Amino acid sequence: MIIKDDEFVDLPTPTGPMRTHIFRPVAPGKYPGILLYSEIFQKTGPIHRTAAMLAGHGFLVIVPEIYHELEPAGMVISYAEDGAARGNANKIAKELSAYDSDARAALDYLKSHELCTGRLGVAGICVGGHLAFRAAMNPDVLATVCWYATDIHKKALGKGQNDNTLERAGEIKGELLHIWGRQDVHIPLEGRNLIKARLEEVGARYTWHEVNGAHAFMRDEGPRYDPALAYKCYGLALELFNRRLGWGDLNAEEDKSFQESRH
Repeated sequence: MIIKDDEFVDLPTPTGPMRTHIFRPVAPGKYPGILLYSEIFQKTGPIHRTAAMLAGHGFLVIVPEIYHELEPAGMVISYAEDGAARGNANKIAKELSAYDSDARAALDYLKSHELCTGRLGVAGICVGGHLAFRAAMNPDVLATVCWYATDIHKKALGKGQNDNTLERAGEIKGELLHIWGRQDVHIPLEGRNLIKARLEEVGARYTWHEVNGAHAFMRDEGPRYDPALAYKCYGLALELFNRRLGWGDLNAEEDKSFQESRH
């Protein structure tokens, strides 16, 4: 599908306006909504292209600037070493509650958008995968994709680096897709196993994929990019979003039955 990718809105949040970029099909109609979270670098070229790809498959996609309290609107942080240090410093300078209120503001915007069907999904890469996991705790999120979500196992998101993400995992009611790189030094085997065990403990509806890739293997810039692997993982994400947001794999009774099985 042909898309439009040059629109944005400044969404009001409890911690100030949040520049949010909009990607949408040009064809008239209503589309399911996807909230896409970036890496620590905000809306870089690779994130822009990921959002465009999702929109081109029939979704209304928004990309918020996750450090809107700390950076000027429109700021793209460099992938260079100093940019990584800056993004990582921002990650732990922001209050954990602000990440959650940002998610609710973005989801409310999507849900009320005139081009949205009201069916919502979330996706995120790196720290964005962690933010997507937390956004999935909102009951109106039907499907979530987390690409190599960082810091969940370390409880290291936000100011004070003592998040409650794993403790709250049981609040996730939609379906999860987790994709990990086995050679990712940021999320070692023991960390991945800790997250998986918690999902089992709370009875989450999830799919788990571990692939032979390093951190940032999805990013189409830099030495760790694996095009074939990225293509495969985008396919997994699109299958989930089409099934849960578009075609629908569960009727009301089946969905009710799954939720009841968790109790």
